[in-house]
Amino acid sequence: MPDGSYSSRTAGYEVLELSVTTFNTHVMIKRISIISTILSVVLLLTMILGVSVGSSDRDLLRVVNAIIHPELDPVLSAIILKIRFPRVLLAVIAGSVLSLGGVVFQSILRNPLAEPYILGISGGAAIGAIIGIIMGLSRFPGVGFTAFAGSILSLVLILYLSTGHSLFQKDRLLLSGVMVNAFCSAVIMFLVSITRDARLHNIIFWLMGDFSAINTLQASILLLVLIPCFIVIFMLSHTLNLLSMGKESAQSSGVRTRMIIVIQLVLSSFMVSLVVGYCGLLGFVGLVVPHLMRTRLGPDHRVLVPACILGGGAYMVFCDILARTLPEQGEMPTGVVTALIGAPLFIYFLKRSDS
Repeated sequence: MPDGSYSSRTAGYEVLELSVTTFNTHVMIKRISIISTILSVVLLLTMILGVSVGSSDRDLLRVVNAIIHPELDPVLSAIILKIRFPRVLLAVIAGSVLSLGGVVFQSILRNPLAEPYILGISGGAAIGAIIGIIMGLSRFPGVGFTAFAGSILSLVLILYLSTGHSLFQKDRLLLSGVMVNAFCSAVIMFLVSITRDARLHNIIFWLMGDFSAINTLQASILLLVLIPCFIVIFMLSHTLNLLSMGKESAQSSGVRTRMIIVIQLVLSSFMVSLVVGYCGLLGFVGLVVPHLMRTRLGPDHRVLVPACILGGGAYMVFCDILARTLPEQGEMPTGVVTALIGAPLFIYFLKRSDS
């Protein structure tokens, strides 16, 4: 009789634990859905605002009408579809990738200041992309492959320099990233200085962040290549929570840490290299957006990953709008705007982390 009573209590505890787990899962799914819906609306509105900004026409209602009824204004419709929309779409892709890369690096390296640009990953990708451009390779897959090779070499060098008696020490990691970034900048200037043809101006403007050199087909192909990467990182977002608490804690929970770390770092470097190959260097995006989302939504990466994908896209479109509207004539590179916003925030975060 006691054995039967014990078995009944054990079964009851298991049912209760399963119920709590199911409840938590439903709550999390509901929270992710609500946040993703809100940020999707923000992203859509930002994209509409982005395609309405241009030198020919800035009337938002007329732009929306041209999108809905292109036959009424074929000239404006062609401008939107062939010039403005590809630019906005590339800005969305770049913001999503760089923000997501920041989340992954900050989680795996357990450093809130880790970010592809600061660590030199973007710089390595830029070196590879410039080499591909000088060699006359196609933007994809040629330049994308050389950019990816450059980002991986930078990542390996950073991890080698920052690995010592204590794995991924905060100060050592940042110092290694700054050193690699400075070295990449010197190599980039060297490569630009030895380029003597008409590609020089294009390379310089592209390096500062340029969304204009793309069409709808190229942007669509880039998006299709990146979507599986987004899905894989989201599926592994729970492991990012465990890795944030430490490698030992993740291993004790049954996570194959080495494999997960390699997958996440390689995927993030691959995505960043593709974006750099198309639109150059855009600094501090992976620092600003993840910190903003983490402050508002909490540290759970199951929420942070989709939030940074959507929020990062909206943030980059907003920065591109500023780059096109702030100058009285022409436009400035979008990378200038992201640096003006992100560099002071980086100093603030660095100062706060030391206090």
